[in-house]
Amino acid sequence: MRSALTYASMVCVVLAACADRDAREPTGIPASADLRAAHGGKQPLYKVEHLGSLGGTSSRGNGINSRGWVAGYSNLAGNEIRRAALWKHGSVDELGTLGGPHSNVPGAGINNRGMVVGIAETDEPDPLGQAWSCTAFFFPLNPTGKICHGFFWERGTMKKLPTLGGYNGFAQAINNRGQVVGWAETGDADSTCSDVGTLGFMAVLWEPKRDRFKPLEPLRDHSASAATAINEWGQVVGISGDCDQAVGRFTARNVVLWDRDKVIDLGGLGGVSWNTPWDINEWGEVVGFGNPPGDDDGGFNGQAFYWNRFKGMHNLGALADNTNAQAQSINNRGQVVGVSFGGTGGQRAFYWERGDEELTDLNSLVVSSYTGVLIDAREILDNGKITGSALDANGEVVAFVATPVGRGRFHKEDRPDRGDGGRVRARLG
Repeated sequence: MRSALTYASMVCVVLAACADRDAREPTGIPASADLRAAHGGKQPLYKVEHLGSLGGTSSRGNGINSRGWVAGYSNLAGNEIRRAALWKHGSVDELGTLGGPHSNVPGAGINNRGMVVGIAETDEPDPLGQAWSCTAFFFPLNPTGKICHGFFWERGTMKKLPTLGGYNGFAQAINNRGQVVGWAETGDADSTCSDVGTLGFMAVLWEPKRDRFKPLEPLRDHSASAATAINEWGQVVGISGDCDQAVGRFTARNVVLWDRDKVIDLGGLGGVSWNTPWDINEWGEVVGFGNPPGDDDGGFNGQAFYWNRFKGMHNLGALADNTNAQAQSINNRGQVVGVSFGGTGGQRAFYWERGDEELTDLNSLVVSSYTGVLIDAREILDNGKITGSALDANGEVVAFVATPVGRGRFHKEDRPDRGDGGRVRARLG
């Protein structure tokens, strides 16, 4: 059995699943007007709105749709239980569970039709006693040892998504066609897992409205895969590698893209572990994080990356005074948001777009009347709206929506049409 505390602590740091645990106020942020002048007024300025909670002191928006609905998580009063949450029309609703204590929407798990996907515990104990992928996204709450499944939620009803023969599953993202991606356990033990006898797992594409699903195979010579994002063309990105710890490290030897049942190796930043994509837009551009060369022992030294089909991988680095960063969302205008952490700078949300030479602290683009600190940016829409988590004036971690008040309108030249998108799809495939 794995040590749940050690495992979850590792994932908390690397995947920013627990941004509320270690975040502290950053220093040296320039005034909005100063930074905007330095960049020729290129970036938009943002107005920030904090969202309500389910009673606890930790909440985060992980996905946002065109209606302005936000999906993510919020702790209940007492901070002993975490629940998947949906913010809409000025209120927050709890989405429930599959019978167990905890649930979460850990990724871009909401589409424009109001469908939501995520993870939820059942009331059944895991017979293998393992701390599987879900544990990291309920941390730092006490591990329960319950089986966890991916879920599909629509109009008040939560549906359990099937596994590949094992006990656990994880739903990460959904597109507007209702296609869901994530990963799930198989029924067979995998010798590359860090614990002997642990079941293997593989990326999955579910279509819950059609009651069908299929595995997405890893690269040749790899035993495990996981899917992290999907675009409207059905192109899926994820990781390929060993079973290892069920998330990250040597499971993420390579960034991969599945297109029309073909798996394509996108490589990484040069390291042999932690190469993880987090999003793909309609142009086929991919963002995420990975280790640069020199990480043969599997230690984490993740840097944000941007990939396109013309120039391949580009290391975006991290913010000044930080050592690590994760790019977590890219819209069709090439605007990217994420989180930068480690070092002396404190955890901060960042902004980047095509042509920028370096990351920009998102806090420096917020109107001066805002008193909080944006610590994690999780998704950005084509209209520029962003959701994530912030530290408020009381030191509590709250979900937020940031709305552009400057250069925020979608420009015609930025909009991919279906024909050009089709050519992108063909070239990638």
